[in-house]
Amino acid sequence: MKRFWKIFTTILVCLGLVFFSSAIFLVCTSETAHATSTNSMNSANGTTNERARADGRARVNDDYGGTNQSPNTTDESTSTGSGGFSLNFNGDSGSLSATVRILLVLTVLSLSPAILVMMTSFTRIIIVLHFIRLALGTQTSPPNQVLIGLSLFLTLFIMWPTFSSVYNNAIVPFDQGKITQEQAYNRGKEPVREFMYGQTQSKDLNLFCDIAGITYDDYDDVPMHVLIPSFILSELRTAFIMGFLIYIPFIVIDMVVASVLMSMGMMMLPPTTISLPFKILLFIMADGWNLVIGSLVKTFQ
Repeated sequence: MKRFWKIFTTILVCLGLVFFSSAIFLVCTSETAHATSTNSMNSANGTTNERARADGRARVNDDYGGTNQSPNTTDESTSTGSGGFSLNFNGDSGSLSATVRILLVLTVLSLSPAILVMMTSFTRIIIVLHFIRLALGTQTSPPNQVLIGLSLFLTLFIMWPTFSSVYNNAIVPFDQGKITQEQAYNRGKEPVREFMYGQTQSKDLNLFCDIAGITYDDYDDVPMHVLIPSFILSELRTAFIMGFLIYIPFIVIDMVVASVLMSMGMMMLPPTTISLPFKILLFIMADGWNLVIGSLVKTFQ
């Protein structure tokens, strides 16, 4: 029943996000259409006013004998008002419109979970923390919200230099109009590629290169669609190795407790009930959180 409510809540949240994004996009589209119609009406009114002024000058010439060289019949406009509509283009370095910016932001927000999970240190951290909870035998302690929150902040701590490099080298110059969109993309992906290269094992990279039929002499020759799955596979392998090493001391405690209970003839008593306090005590005495988190963060340096 709890799983059903979790699935139902997840579906409602996803539908809410979809409806919210659609509403924002429709509002932006309607505002753009209204601005376009207003500009069209202003242009039509300007043409009508110009014709009216021409007709008025013709009547003045007929009635008062004016000529084309007279000051009152000139076609020049002496108005200095700021009305009207103007649209300027500045090549590829021009700023994006509000509608396009909102569309890009919504696209990035929709893809941000996949980017966060698959291209950062989040995968390794959350798997290792999950193995710790399984090894201790505590069913829901720490809860999932705590593990995910801790993983997010550790990911932010580890990825901060990469995120800062992307922001300073790609986002800020592009927002100021100093570089084009293609240049911003190339500058933004380089720090991320450098991070993934440092954590990707050669055999995983060679595996996907062989599948894709790609040969490379340098890491820069590997495309992103080959590097990302190679990085994910390496992260899974590293996380499971760390989880196995974390499991070993707790398995020893379980085996000792089970052997003692069997020798005492207490076969009906679950060994985990007796071993759980001893595993928690061992984890506390060894300062387990400090050791695990410190070792986990240092694996990315």
